[in-house]
Amino acid sequence: MQKRITIFFVVVSFLTNVAIAQNKELTIEDAVWNQWFSLAPEELSQLSWKPESYDYTYVENWTAIEQGSIKSKKDKNICVIDEINKQLKKLDLPTISYFYNFKWLDDNRFVQTSNNLVFIYNVEDDKLEQTFLLPEQAENIFYNKKANAVAYTLDNNLQLMKSDGKIIKISDEDNKGIVYGSDYVHRQEFGIDHGIFWSPNGKFIAFYRKDETMVADYPLVDYTTFPATVKYIKYPMIGQTSEQVTLGIYDLATGKITYMNTGTPKDHYLTAITWDPSEKYVYIGILNRDQNHLKFNKYDTQTGNLVKTLFEEKNDKYVEPEHPAFFLPKSKNKFLWYSERDGYNHLYLYDTDGNLIRQVTKGTWVVTDFYGISPDEKYIYIQSTAECPIQRHIYKVNMQNGKMTDLTPIHGYHSAQFSYDFKYLINDFSNIETPHITNIKNSNGKITKDLINAENPLADYKLGKMKLGTIKAADGKTDLYYRLITPPDFDSTKKYPVIVYVYGGPHAQLIDDSWLASVSLWQFYMAQKGYVMFTLDNRGSANRGFAFESAVFRHLGVNEMKDQLEGVKFLKSKPYIDTNRMGVHGWSFGGFMTTSLMTTYPDVFKVAVAGGPVIDWKYYEVMYGERYMDTPETNPDGFKETSILNKIENLKGKLLIIHGGVDPVVVPQNSMDLLLKAQENGIQIDFYTYPNSEHNVRGRQRIHLMQKITDYFLDYL
Repeated sequence: MQKRITIFFVVVSFLTNVAIAQNKELTIEDAVWNQWFSLAPEELSQLSWKPESYDYTYVENWTAIEQGSIKSKKDKNICVIDEINKQLKKLDLPTISYFYNFKWLDDNRFVQTSNNLVFIYNVEDDKLEQTFLLPEQAENIFYNKKANAVAYTLDNNLQLMKSDGKIIKISDEDNKGIVYGSDYVHRQEFGIDHGIFWSPNGKFIAFYRKDETMVADYPLVDYTTFPATVKYIKYPMIGQTSEQVTLGIYDLATGKITYMNTGTPKDHYLTAITWDPSEKYVYIGILNRDQNHLKFNKYDTQTGNLVKTLFEEKNDKYVEPEHPAFFLPKSKNKFLWYSERDGYNHLYLYDTDGNLIRQVTKGTWVVTDFYGISPDEKYIYIQSTAECPIQRHIYKVNMQNGKMTDLTPIHGYHSAQFSYDFKYLINDFSNIETPHITNIKNSNGKITKDLINAENPLADYKLGKMKLGTIKAADGKTDLYYRLITPPDFDSTKKYPVIVYVYGGPHAQLIDDSWLASVSLWQFYMAQKGYVMFTLDNRGSANRGFAFESAVFRHLGVNEMKDQLEGVKFLKSKPYIDTNRMGVHGWSFGGFMTTSLMTTYPDVFKVAVAGGPVIDWKYYEVMYGERYMDTPETNPDGFKETSILNKIENLKGKLLIIHGGVDPVVVPQNSMDLLLKAQENGIQIDFYTYPNSEHNVRGRQRIHLMQKITDYFLDYL
């Protein structure tokens, strides 16, 4: 009963209008660039706990490290960049411009990587203790404290630099199609963000070896050279030959490499790489190419042989492992495993023989982050949607009975960092009314120290009003969350044009109860121009459970568009919406949705801007594409139904396509083929490219992009 009361209060809260009525108006630079800097709420940069203590540190002005503690009233400076640079200059080493992503090794020493320089600095002695000057083009750099060594990639090879500066070539491959240690394996699907895995005691390095020699080359044209040159990337399109990946183990003591015998077919996926605490074994999630059958396997690191399949997961649609196993701190033969097997992402406790001990978390909500396990193994700490799908709260969960304690009961979006013993947490928090609060809490959720209570950086700006709410999906029963922004000085008796901003695809959630509901300031900028701005998270978007997210299976865009049309019905029910002046805009999957809506329902929207759009899923890559669409051979109706090429003759409104000239994610052929098809059918489309941009237009060039999009709506909507 208490939970129902809480949820009702939260719903009322985020249906409350957020109004900031002052005099200043946003510029395009404010809306695109300054939103990340001068117009962002105050925060403590790179805030983190020091190990084995209750001290915390953060970076001031990029150039100084400040330290505080749970009991101290005043923070103190413990390191400045100038002192480090003096010592680097004496050693004839490159200096650094700022502190970034430094990591504490103990109470006094931290390690930082700056380009190809890795150094260890002692703040107590103000002394540079260790430096590693890697080759200039080094990437994927991983320092290991116990080995006191750095593993890194150089071009397509994996190397190791020891503490004496000696470089060991773990691989020495001339064929550029064979790649060692890269983070770009399986196109970074399945939660993969690195390809180098140090063992717990630093005695071994596990690494991905990717053979993509059999993958088709795809040409991207570099127009910055004279004459233009072609750069080939390996891009396995849906249904085509894919890469083959194996996992190797390098022994630092012997220099020996042992490859795990992961079997055939060789185009399966290796995920969830996890070291056993003993270093005798490594665990690999083996996912078949159809992505509907996972085996979690245990391998002997000395022989590479399969020891045992601990468990299997199957699903008629797909299985999507995105996390390694998490071993308990004392019970070295037990681990936690993420799974959606009951329809929601939850944690399960296993032993290393593959026995399921219990499901630890359970409910019609998802675990969105895992922070760790208390030293006594009584509790785990998670972030989840248990309170509300658009909120994130931090919970202490009893490992035995699953009882949950909400450590962050105020509605909104919470994240946490826990002290080494889980007795304290740094809680970062915002909601649609609250810009940013950072405080320290104890393990019972009581605030022990306030660190930041940011003022509203937009207090002087005249912005439109925003509210969040829900409507029903096209199935008539599922709640969908929306965000609506009306212009400043809104008059409900007038008619306003509307722009629907859409993404709609897997792994994204656009609406949440955080500061300004995670909206970009460009939407408030457009509201200043007189537009109502609307966004809806349709079925298929993230953090709502497997049934909600897999509603798109084999027919990407179909159910998503039906839900978006429910949003259109909702808008049309408002007397202040000019139903003859409706626009739509999105990028990537949102670009696909934008072009799909314009060609499937051509009478709804008058103007559209689609960025980096997938036009036909047969042009997309294997890993993501086959998970949701299968292949043109096995799902011909799905590919035919979702291809914009088959519907472009339906286009009635104004459509601008924008595509990066060297986009390696949604390759430019998507838009090029659409232009050809439009020309064949006598259909007019506007097209613009950023010749040297990849999938997103970044940096200050993005101001140009958003001005282009703004002008298109101003001219035609």
